[in-house]
Amino acid sequence: MARIRNADRRQHRAVAGPERAVLVGVEAGTSAPGGTLRLDESLDELTRLSHTAGLEVAGQVRQVLRNGVQPASYIGSGKLAEVQQLSVATNATVVIFDDDLSPAQQRNLEKILRLKVVDRSQLILDIFAQRAQSQAGKLQVELAQLEYLRPRLTRQWTHLSRLGGGLGSRGPGEAQLEVDRRRIRERIATLRRRLREVERTRGLHRHERARVPFPCLALVGYTNAGKSTLMNALTRAQVLVEDKLFATLDPTSRRLDLPGGQTVLVTDTVGFINKLPHQLIDAFTATLEEVRTADLLLHVIDASHPRCLEQKTVAERVLEEIGVAHIPTLTVWNKLDRLPAEPPEDVVWPGFGATQAPTASGVGGETCFGISALRGAGTAALLGAIARRLERKRRVLRLELPLDAGQLLDFLHTNGTVVEQTYTNTSVRLTVRVSAKVAGQLRKRLAATGLAGQKLNA
Repeated sequence: MARIRNADRRQHRAVAGPERAVLVGVEAGTSAPGGTLRLDESLDELTRLSHTAGLEVAGQVRQVLRNGVQPASYIGSGKLAEVQQLSVATNATVVIFDDDLSPAQQRNLEKILRLKVVDRSQLILDIFAQRAQSQAGKLQVELAQLEYLRPRLTRQWTHLSRLGGGLGSRGPGEAQLEVDRRRIRERIATLRRRLREVERTRGLHRHERARVPFPCLALVGYTNAGKSTLMNALTRAQVLVEDKLFATLDPTSRRLDLPGGQTVLVTDTVGFINKLPHQLIDAFTATLEEVRTADLLLHVIDASHPRCLEQKTVAERVLEEIGVAHIPTLTVWNKLDRLPAEPPEDVVWPGFGATQAPTASGVGGETCFGISALRGAGTAALLGAIARRLERKRRVLRLELPLDAGQLLDFLHTNGTVVEQTYTNTSVRLTVRVSAKVAGQLRKRLAATGLAGQKLNA
């Protein structure tokens, strides 16, 4: 520890510009629970997360611990000295660990290094605090931050107050950092109450939307896979598109008319990431509800990423964790325009050689597609597959209505596909394809107009 104390006596020079960070990654048998990426790839992702948070990465320190992490300080004393020396040499003011730290480990590290210490979860929470726009999103982020910080209050509050703003202090604010445990509990209770109110309002909106008989399609997948670009390509919407992690936080929904005339509601959702903090999964229940109520998922994957299969696995694990793995899914391999003519030998998609790109006919038939959302390549085939998949869930009804049932006829033409329509002297005979939702609404409308005895012959 002498080297650390000696290094700490040197003063950091004042540096204008963004906060500078040293990243620390560990490969150990007990590190990164739930992670799938290798150490170098996980640190590359941590670098992108740091840039998204507005930080400048000053350097990286790596350690392989064959016997597991150190209970008190996570890494060994030699690496601690290396982190301290690198931070002094580069004028870094924050150290970011690629895995979650216990409150005790974080306190010990800050005491030893005399620097602000942040783990991966806190970094992601900080990004969410920057990017949340909706009332629900802001409430959810603040709740997640306070739940994360609550076991760290004893020393964390003092450190953040002493170190000022910057990474890890967004969201609750400086005044919030000075409150005691009782007031933190009160604030968490207030946030939960307000989120319940927001959820009730969202529930009313979902109820109203359920009366609009459109099937729901949700775009899901790893962050920065191109979901928003695909949303824009399919619906001609103007959803924010940035080459940043978590560019989309609040869900956005748009109407989409499919080939054959069926209309669906498409929702762009927040991206998943390796080692996604459980605080966010728990807090973003309202946002994830948009996924839970979907009729079909589009799992968008960045095919150009060297670890696309690992990213696919991460997203699938999160989908299972939030209870939506049972929803029918089309897998979309995006960004084919970024693939080199001869991909590296270690980049292999299921069912393909190293030089082949995924296509609808090559992987799982109609369940998997290769596209370029940016250039529009492959989107027509994808739209056709969406239409066919949703068509399977539609019912064919044959019914006979009186000539004066104009509102019912308009409802069927607007919310279904009329296959055949013929007139007699007293009635209109129709064959129409509708979703189960529309069929249920039709029965209610028939009952309301005194036609409850009408048989819906399929």
